[in-house]
Amino acid sequence: MRLPRDVSGAVLVAALRRLGYEKARQRGSHVRVTTQVGGEHHEVIPMHDSIRTKTLSSILKSVARHHGIGVPELLRRLDLR
Repeated sequence: MRLPRDVSGAVLVAALRRLGYEKARQRGSHVRVTTQVGGEHHEVIPMHDSIRTKTLSSILKSVARHHGIGVPELLRRLDLR
């Protein structure tokens, strides 16, 4: 599975809204999103034009683990392919 390369922070935050994440706060160029779906979960998203691949991978793995799905399924749900 190959991760998308040019995902911006704004696009990722908008995509995570589909899973019930809401913007909780912002400090500088980082936004904290939170969901109550399946228990409380927080994630920090850098609001850069293009999120680094390793950072994106880490965020997606954490979100997928919280929702009990794999990263490929998460990418399909978020439509980030």
